[in-house]
Amino acid sequence: MRTHQLVLAWIEEQLAAGVLAVGSRLPAERALAEQLAVSRTSVREAIRVLEAMGLVRSGVGSGPEAGTVITSDPAAALGATLRLHVAASQLPVADIVQTRVLLESWAAAHASADAPSLPVAAQLLARMEACTEVDAFLALDARFHVALAEAAGNAVVSAMMGSLRGAIEGYASRLTANLPDWASTAQRLRLEHASILAAVSAGDSTAAAALVTEHIEGFYREAGLRHGGAN
Repeated sequence: MRTHQLVLAWIEEQLAAGVLAVGSRLPAERALAEQLAVSRTSVREAIRVLEAMGLVRSGVGSGPEAGTVITSDPAAALGATLRLHVAASQLPVADIVQTRVLLESWAAAHASADAPSLPVAAQLLARMEACTEVDAFLALDARFHVALAEAAGNAVVSAMMGSLRGAIEGYASRLTANLPDWASTAQRLRLEHASILAAVSAGDSTAAAALVTEHIEGFYREAGLRHGGAN
C-alpha cells in the first residue's frame, strides 16, 4: 500500500467508527503525518484525493474555515468521474439511458406526493416554459429529473441521479443536433414533464413510472440513439 493510501485507510476507519463525522476537522498535517509515521507529502496527497472525492474541504489561515473539514458531496465526485468516462467513450450513452430508466422509474413509483422536492420541480418546469436556449433548457431539464428522483427519499438514488446530471446534460446537448425541430421537441418535453409531475403529485405511482420511462426513451429514439449500447 502506498503511503498516502495509509492515510486514506485511517480516515475511512475513523469515519466508520464514528470518531470522525461530517463537520469534523482532521488533525493538522504535521500531527497526522507523525501519528501515522508517513511524510507530510503523503498526507497532502491523501487530502487532494479526498477533495476530488467530495469528502473534505481545505481552508488556509485561521478561523472557522481553516483546516481540513469532513464534508459529503458524493454526487459531485461521481458526476465528475462519469463525465470523464463518457468523454472517453468508456460509458456508452445508451447504457446511461438504461440506467436512468431504472433509477427514475423506480423513484417515480416510490415518490412521496408531499415531498419537499416537488415544489422545486414545479418551479423548474415553470422556468422551462420561458426557456428558448437549448443548453439552458437541458440544464433545467436535468435538475427537474433530479428533483423528481429526490421525492422518493432514497439518499443513494438521489446521489446517483445527482452524479448523472452533468453527463445527462452533456450528451443530451450533443444529441439535439440530430433532432429535426428543437422547438417542437421542447414543447413536447414540457408537456411530458407536466404529466409526470401531476402523476407523482397525485400519488399515481404506476402512471408516473410509465410516463417517466416513455419520456426518457422517447427523446433518445427521436434523437436517433440506437438500442443495445450504441452511442
